Amino acid sequence: MSEVVRETMEYDVVIVGAGPAGLSAAIRLKQLDADLQVVVLEKGSEVGAHILSGAVLDPCGLDALIPDWKEKGAPLNVPVKEDNFYMLGEAGEIRIPNFPMPPLMNNHGNYIVSMGNVTRWMAEQAEALGVEIFPGMACSELVYEGERLKGVVAGVFGLEADGSIGENTEPGMELHGKYVFLSEGVRGSLAKEVIEKYNLAEGHEPQKFGLGMKEIWEIDPEKHKEGSVTHTMGWPLNGNAGGGSFIYHLENNQVYVGFVVHLNYKNPHLYPYMEFQRFKHHPMVAELLKGGKRVAYGARAISEGGYQSMPKMVAPGVALLGCSVGMVNVPRIKGNHNAMLSGMAAADAAHEAIKAGRAGDELTAYETEVRSGAIGKDLKKVRNVKPMWSKWGLLPSLVLGGLDMWTNTLGFSLFGTLKHGKNDAESTELATAHKEISYPKPDGTLSFDRLTNVSFSMTNHEESQPAHLHLKDASVPVSVNLPKYAEPAQRYCPAGVYEIVEKEGEQQFVINFQNCVHCKTCDIKDPSQNINWTTPQGGDGPNYPNM
Repeated sequence: MSEVVRETMEYDVVIVGAGPAGLSAAIRLKQLDADLQVVVLEKGSEVGAHILSGAVLDPCGLDALIPDWKEKGAPLNVPVKEDNFYMLGEAGEIRIPNFPMPPLMNNHGNYIVSMGNVTRWMAEQAEALGVEIFPGMACSELVYEGERLKGVVAGVFGLEADGSIGENTEPGMELHGKYVFLSEGVRGSLAKEVIEKYNLAEGHEPQKFGLGMKEIWEIDPEKHKEGSVTHTMGWPLNGNAGGGSFIYHLENNQVYVGFVVHLNYKNPHLYPYMEFQRFKHHPMVAELLKGGKRVAYGARAISEGGYQSMPKMVAPGVALLGCSVGMVNVPRIKGNHNAMLSGMAAADAAHEAIKAGRAGDELTAYETEVRSGAIGKDLKKVRNVKPMWSKWGLLPSLVLGGLDMWTNTLGFSLFGTLKHGKNDAESTELATAHKEISYPKPDGTLSFDRLTNVSFSMTNHEESQPAHLHLKDASVPVSVNLPKYAEPAQRYCPAGVYEIVEKEGEQQFVINFQNCVHCKTCDIKDPSQNINWTTPQGGDGPNYPNM
C-alpha cells in the first residue's frame, strides 16, 4: 500500500493499546503536563473489549498512579478474603498450607477484579485529563524515518479479501509522535516487528508463554464465597504440561474459572482447551459449578519468561510497555500492577525528554527504571520458578522454587539466575515420540465444545477482509507439521481456528479466522514458526463484557 497517500496527525506521544500499561502512560503524561498531546489507539470495539485477565489485582500500580482511586469509583469492589492452594488428583485433592509460602504469595490487600472494567474506568480518567482515545482503530503498520520509529498507520478498513485496495477501502491515517509507546499486550504484532528490527532480544533468554483460558460462571448463591481465591496444580495436566487453575469468587454470585497451560509442553497431541474442560469435572470443581451456568468465555497468551526474558525495551523513538516486554510474576499470576508501573515509568522518561527538547531517541531512563526499580525487584525474586518447573517438574519446583523465593526475599539466591533454553515452539517434539491423549466428549453442562464456547466470547470478524493469520509457506501445515507433529494447530488453538480437512482426496489446512479470539497462541507455539498473527481491521475480534 505504499502508493496510498494518507492524512497525518501529529502528537507528542502515540500509544498503541488501551490496556493497563497504555492507559497508565497516558494518564501519567497528562498529570505531568496537561499541554502534552497524547493519543491512545485501541483495536477493540471499545476499551476493555479485548482485555482478559484472571484477575487478582495488586493495587500498588493504581496507588501510585491515582492515589484517590477509591473516591473516584474505581471498580475494585471485592477484596481477597481467603487464599486456598490445592494439589489435585483425579478423584480428590490435598490442601497445601499457606504458612510455608513466602510473603510475596500472600493476597492480603489485593482485589478480585474485571480488568476489562478497570481499563474502562481508567479510560474515563484519561479522557477527563484530555487524552484522546480512539477505539476500533487497529494499528497495522509502523512508520519509520531513517532508523527512528516515527509513528503508526491506524484505521485501515475495507481491503479486498486478497489484501488489495478496493472501491470501499479506507486507507487509514498516519499518527506521528515524538515517541511511540507499544502496549499491545502479549506477542503484539508491532512489538514483534520492533524486537526483530532492532534485535532487542539479543543477550536475553527467549520469552516463554502460557495459554490462559477463562469462563465466567453464575453459581448457586449458597456456594458462593465472595473474596475467595483458589489455585490448583496437578490433575489433569500431571506430567504432560506445566500449568494449573484459578477460581476467583467475585460479586453477584459470579466466579471466574480459569486454566493455564504452559506452552513449552512436548507432546503435540496435548489439547489445552480440552484439559480445561476436563478440569471442571474434578469433584471439587464440579460440585461448585453444579446448578450454575457459564456466561462468558475467552482466552489469551500469558508472558511467563520473567526477569531474564525481558528484551531491551527501547529503540529510537519507541518504547515497549507491559506485556509487550513480559512483566508477569508467574508464581503470583500477576502482571497488571507491573504493566501500570511500566506505563508510568515510560511517561516519566518521555516527559523529561520532551521537556529537554528531545524527540525520536532512546528513552534509556525508562529501561533503567524498569530493571532497577519496583518492577525489576518484583520479577527478580521469582526469576527461577518458571525454569525450575520446566526443567524438573512440578513437585521439585514447588520445594526448590519456594526455597528460592524465600532466599530472594532475604536478598540472595542459591541458584543464581537459571536459563530457559528453548523457546516454546522448539519444545514441541515429534508426534511419534508421544502417545495420543484421549479426551472425554464435552457434556454440554460442565464442559463445552470449542465453537459453542467461542460464541460466548462475542467474537466477530468481517468475513470479506483479508485473513489476519498469515502463513509464511502455505505448504508447511500439510507437508511438514501434519506428518511430523500431527498438525498441533488443530489442538493448541482455543478457538478452533485451524483444521485439517479432506477435499477431493487431498488433505488441506483450513484457517477459520472468523473464530479468532486474538490469543496469539498460534504465533507462539507453531513448531515451524510458520504462522504470523497480525491485526484484523479495527473493532473485530472478541467483545468481552466483564473479563
